[in-house]
Amino acid sequence: MNSDPRNILVIDFGQLGDVVLSLPALRAIRERFADSRITVAVGLPTVPILELSGYADVTLGVDRVELRDGPKLRSIMKIARLVKEVRRRSFDFVIDLHSLSETNLLGYLSGAPLRLFGHRPGRSINFLSNFNPKPPVEGAGRHAVDRYLDVLAPLGIRDAQRVPQLKLRDEDTRTIQEILKKENASYTPLIGLFPGSGQHTTKRWPLERFRELAERLIRDEGVRLVLFAGPEEREMVEKMRAVFPPATIIFDRLNIPQLAAALAQLTCFVSNSTGPMHIAAATGTPVVMLLPSLTPDSFTPVGEGHHIVFSRSLEELKVSEVYDATRAMVLNEGLCSAPSR
Repeated sequence: MNSDPRNILVIDFGQLGDVVLSLPALRAIRERFADSRITVAVGLPTVPILELSGYADVTLGVDRVELRDGPKLRSIMKIARLVKEVRRRSFDFVIDLHSLSETNLLGYLSGAPLRLFGHRPGRSINFLSNFNPKPPVEGAGRHAVDRYLDVLAPLGIRDAQRVPQLKLRDEDTRTIQEILKKENASYTPLIGLFPGSGQHTTKRWPLERFRELAERLIRDEGVRLVLFAGPEEREMVEKMRAVFPPATIIFDRLNIPQLAAALAQLTCFVSNSTGPMHIAAATGTPVVMLLPSLTPDSFTPVGEGHHIVFSRSLEELKVSEVYDATRAMVLNEGLCSAPSR
């Protein structure tokens, strides 16, 4: 680099799990430019992830859904205001980690003289980037953590720490611990279950299998079950209350910092492929991830102690297999870390 940028914009417009998996790259940027002012632009739902990470001096929350799906005239006006706001901040360097055509355009229109964008064939507009050398072309099947770190290769960043980490706020931990105390669950192994999968309903293990797993864990291992649901699982909550054992604790109204604090209290977390699964792993909680197949998956949890259970389809995934993986964690048996690429 010809100069040391002092005012940096990082564009990180992924969904919840994407942003968690981008944390190692954000940490590497923070360490590489320790004396610079770093602004990270993210979608509004993921703002708390950036705030918990501590890697940004400023977090710029953007309503991506409104920009994309709102009435066309209103969307154009909002985009124009966003570009104006970004230009007003006079960035001298833009790093686009997610690198879609629309985020590349935002980076180009920012007015920053230096632009480093991820190279995603068919998705990014690579000629709008002017940083040399260029990052490697995104590889198919490469883990998301490594894809984000690859964007930083031209900065000389090598061998960065790959495990996402989130810090907890004391007030959120106290809130969750008070709830667990009222539920008489302070000194019992807690197993978390996440039966939802956001908008991806095809990635859901059947709710009845989760119920069977819960009953067996309670009967054979003496644990307490904590059921989680987010805004996109709201329609499932009533049925969950009806089919799960009465002593099951249900968290369906937590904000992101409270969710992180609750996940950190668990012995392990059994989940479909979701953003909360990555938050759990980033707080240090072991994860049992349920997948329809173990094809090269770019979104497996990173770190030690996680386990992936898979079959040819989620319908064929047996309760006994998930129970065995979960029981091993309850007994603190050694498990191989989740595959990563």
